[in-house]
Amino acid sequence: MNKNSLRLFSTLCAACFTLFPLFAHIKLPAIFGSNMVLQQQTDVPMWGTADKNASVEIITSWNNKTYTTKASDEGRWKLKISTPKAGNNSYNITISDGKTLTLENVLIGEVWVCSGQSNMQMPMKGYHNQPVLGALDAVLESTNPNIRIFNVGMSASITPREDFKGKWEACNPETTPNFSATAYFFGRFLQKNLNVPIGLIASSWGGTMIQPWMNDEACQEFEFYKTIKRDTAFPKNPPKVPTTLFNAMIHPMVGYGIRGAIWYQGESNKWEPEAYQRLLPAMIQGWRNKWEQGDFPFYYVQVAPHGKNEVLPNGGFLREAQLKAASVLPNVGMACVLDAGEQNNIHPANKEAAGKRLAYLALSQTYNIKGLSPFSPVFKAMTVKNDTAMLTFENAPLGLTSYGKELTLFEIAGADKVFHPAQATIIRDGIIVKSDAVPQPVAVRYAFKNFIVGELFGTNGLPVSSFRTDDWAREK
Repeated sequence: MNKNSLRLFSTLCAACFTLFPLFAHIKLPAIFGSNMVLQQQTDVPMWGTADKNASVEIITSWNNKTYTTKASDEGRWKLKISTPKAGNNSYNITISDGKTLTLENVLIGEVWVCSGQSNMQMPMKGYHNQPVLGALDAVLESTNPNIRIFNVGMSASITPREDFKGKWEACNPETTPNFSATAYFFGRFLQKNLNVPIGLIASSWGGTMIQPWMNDEACQEFEFYKTIKRDTAFPKNPPKVPTTLFNAMIHPMVGYGIRGAIWYQGESNKWEPEAYQRLLPAMIQGWRNKWEQGDFPFYYVQVAPHGKNEVLPNGGFLREAQLKAASVLPNVGMACVLDAGEQNNIHPANKEAAGKRLAYLALSQTYNIKGLSPFSPVFKAMTVKNDTAMLTFENAPLGLTSYGKELTLFEIAGADKVFHPAQATIIRDGIIVKSDAVPQPVAVRYAFKNFIVGELFGTNGLPVSSFRTDDWAREK
């Protein structure tokens, strides 16, 4: 290349570097993009970056209203825009600091965050040799422009991040196979019954404990908080370090307008059920504090039965911890899938049961659909008369049912704390339990093993969770 050509090339490069920033002043986090769903009838925050001290203008096409703010010295800006009632119309949002960025095909509806470990992450297409029941039909029939999905890219960080990878997409047979099956079934059921657009944000990572999903402040009351590394060196196993998944996969969308969250996790915390009973409410409260949207609804799936019954730990204790955690905070509910587990597969195929039961909770408790009974019956109290224990239950106005089958999962113990198989009979006011081997009952347990198939239900068809009447220390 001669000198004149080199000079011309340098001039062109300088011109390109001068011009290109003009087309990239406004930058938005990935959670804001074309095809997104914004939470209806609220003031939703939007934020991003621009040139320092630049004037930023947002125009929303549903009302042609203009919102303005000014970027900080660091180029950061944030403002709130008012959204209308949900509908089937799509809109545009234009954002400008002199050059315009347009977000297209934006819907107004209901937005839910969907998080957890592998049972939430499990996509509609399944895992290797692990299918999702009914997936082929569900995928084939998934074309629905009023359901939008967002997959958060897996990442971990020792410090809070400002953005993650992902994009909003409409549901169809090309996009649905790679999206969370539990979340999709949840969203599909909501959209069908509410007839409004639904936005689902899936942020999950298989094999992870709850501690990495907790924010820093929520961890402070726990002993493990003291072991969190404070330096910037990246840890060896980042998904296992407390706060790292919250920092990378939740923090970048904190404040985005949502209705609530659903959660499916716990398998990796099976060794510490007593701690989990405190950790789950702490995580929920931590998210709520960060989001600053009040006590938004939080519904989760109880871990399904799985594994060999002769092996410790006993999964009944973790399910008990999850059941008890549901009553610690307001606006929290648990979906029981005691009838949908698989002994040799920690990822049960019936993800529709999990998604629909979460949706029952939301439709009843969040969307106030009257006449819907979304709760499983819950053990209330035990009284003993001679050799018989009498159990009563809440959330069972019409009693309990086994659909005519014999009850086989009850055990009863005396003061020696040795449990024996028991005969259990459903009566009008609850269940009576007894065994010839225990003439003076002290405690009763139901389905308190790693793997069982739930056999006791409310008349609404929802299974009763594992439970026990004692508080004896668990075997370790």
